[in-house]
Amino acid sequence: MTEPAAMAHYRQTRQRSLLACEPLCIEDYGLQAEAFTSPPKWHLAHTSWFFETFLLKPFLPDYRPSDERYEFLFNSYYNGVGAQFSRARRGLLSRPTVDEVLQYRTHVDRAMDVLLNAIDHPQRSTILARSRLGVEHEQQHQELFYTDLKYSLYANPLLPAYRDSAASSGDVTPGSALPPAPSWNGYDGGLVAVGRDVEGLNPGDFAFDNEGPAGQVFLAPFALARTLVTNAQFQDFVDDGGYRRPEFWLADGWAVVQEQQWRQPLYWLEREGLPMQFTLHGPRQREPWQPVCHLSGYEADAYASWAGARLPTEFEWEHAAREQWSGAPDGEVDKLHPAAAAGGEPLLQLYGDCWQWTGSAYRPYSGFHAAPGAVGEYNGKFMANQWVLRGSSCVTPCGHTRPSYRNFFYPQDRWQFSGVRLARDS
Repeated sequence: MTEPAAMAHYRQTRQRSLLACEPLCIEDYGLQAEAFTSPPKWHLAHTSWFFETFLLKPFLPDYRPSDERYEFLFNSYYNGVGAQFSRARRGLLSRPTVDEVLQYRTHVDRAMDVLLNAIDHPQRSTILARSRLGVEHEQQHQELFYTDLKYSLYANPLLPAYRDSAASSGDVTPGSALPPAPSWNGYDGGLVAVGRDVEGLNPGDFAFDNEGPAGQVFLAPFALARTLVTNAQFQDFVDDGGYRRPEFWLADGWAVVQEQQWRQPLYWLEREGLPMQFTLHGPRQREPWQPVCHLSGYEADAYASWAGARLPTEFEWEHAAREQWSGAPDGEVDKLHPAAAAGGEPLLQLYGDCWQWTGSAYRPYSGFHAAPGAVGEYNGKFMANQWVLRGSSCVTPCGHTRPSYRNFFYPQDRWQFSGVRLARDS
């Protein structure tokens, strides 16, 4: 990526965060329904904190923060930087106000403009690389903005819409009904390439450190379902008592089902006998051919067990995705809900609808080393007790769509746009 392109990428990303906030009422900026979500205002501030902490303070001479207290308020989890305000209490931060947070963003943007235009800076290469990391980080928070806001709006009994829409892309009826059973695409397996050479990327390319180093793994022959599991297919699991039958569940998953009294996926509801689901457009009819969404890893695994299949490993998914990879799709997020399968590719809905749970633990690849200093806390310290998800969702920025991208969440998490693609041995 050229230096003018880096500046344009920075500005476009920062502007897109503000555009996502345009449908909000002022009262929405502080919403935080649970500890695992963050308010929109906090996302706006934290992404500015990242640039301030990891670029402006170390590299811009004479930089002065707009408020020294923000280092504590908007630090997410970087222990190497210092203490953090409680994540569970971010919704209590009525001050600074929304206007003050927007002023903070402007303050950071002006300083970043100076830093990115300092072409003779002795740390120029580090500045450009870290700026790209900051942009990718903000794009991740743009996705979290949608998932967190959806959960918080759902906590309101009025079930308000984030954005009104006469129809969403997910409401389009496919030309023919999908078959009740999945169709499969087989793979020979063998010794296959996985991961990215994160130290030797081409100019303009990007990968997070957890995507590498590149390596090889051996895969036995396997098959993947061509499409994601649909609402209708998952309804069969519910109707068959899937949430009441412990034989399908991992022990920890069954404990969560009992504790939380899960009986169906998050956001499923009924109105006057009609199957509905809550979306960012408000309550909408639950269409049978749309992919089931907002499943926890435990629910995905239980469904796979019930269906006589399993979850794919992350390397099976990556190998299959590599075989039909033709580059990231163009465009920006505007879908806000997953759509029915369409197309003739071997695997449909790899990207842009639901993240897909795998059966793989989130662990480092052989040879992985976290970067020195606090910035090294970005991914490495979370490599325990979480599962890998692959693909991307309807609210994922397009630049984060690639076969090697590793998302990760705890298996009980289901507020993300997460679904399931079945796998089986061949």
